[in-house]
Amino acid sequence: MRTSSRRRPLLPLGTLAVASVLGAGAAFAAVALPELKATTLAEQARRPDRSVLLNADGAGPATTAVTTTTPPPPPKPILPFNAKLSSDDIPEATGGVRSGGCSGALIAPQWIVTAGHCFHDVNDVRVGGKPLYTTVVTIGKLTTGERGGQTAEVVDIRQSPLNDLAVAKLSVPVVDVVPLALPSAPPVIGQRVQFAGWGSLSATVITPTDHLKRGEFTVSAIAANELQAQPVAPRTVENSPCPQDSGAPFFTTEDDRTGVLVAVESTGPACPQPGAEIISRVDVVADWIRDQTGIAPE
Repeated sequence: MRTSSRRRPLLPLGTLAVASVLGAGAAFAAVALPELKATTLAEQARRPDRSVLLNADGAGPATTAVTTTTPPPPPKPILPFNAKLSSDDIPEATGGVRSGGCSGALIAPQWIVTAGHCFHDVNDVRVGGKPLYTTVVTIGKLTTGERGGQTAEVVDIRQSPLNDLAVAKLSVPVVDVVPLALPSAPPVIGQRVQFAGWGSLSATVITPTDHLKRGEFTVSAIAANELQAQPVAPRTVENSPCPQDSGAPFFTTEDDRTGVLVAVESTGPACPQPGAEIISRVDVVADWIRDQTGIAPE
């Protein structure tokens, strides 16, 4: 999880109007029927969910057609594939435990991608297999207080053989979310990528934010297994990786709901200081990811 070096985990997404308005009483209707009829029709005409059908002679309502208004579906969430990782029982060499967090992204219904160093032993050595501590993953929220999103636990970890990247299996599949796609081509210098993460808003006060952060970067250098990325806008703690942003996706998208994963956050300068982010390439391990997760090749 992203410390100042970010090579180790951190410390502490119409009313049904069928009311019996017309049956107000036979005696009253017999005395004041014309006035009642006019008033009732006028009132009914103002009701958006009722339409009045008149007799052929226009004398009064023959039937009352009742319709219901179906509310429009809620808007689809922005960046629904985003993942927040939280742990409260990370073991320490002294015998105690601590909390920590990372960021990530959904790449298959039951798999996320994040930084490899988000899963480690008491000596901060990356580990795979059954987790040594509990990691809860929340998918699809934009703030911690909003309703919705889906939650699961990490049950299996696979560490990349080439770079600081891991895929983690979830206890239950995430439904109704389109995962980020794996890249079909290598990145290029100057390529624009977006960042989204749940890290701290400070380099010194290490606590996850209560909302998803977002920024835009440009690929500035390409190495065998890593990339360097520079921010498009001046750095702030809101648009750049900070502690607990380790594993945050760098991706391309045209609709803010689907996209292609290019890299994941590994390390970088103390936020929000200038400098390049070091991010782990996904294209060089795409086939390995497919083998681990069962994602079908394109």
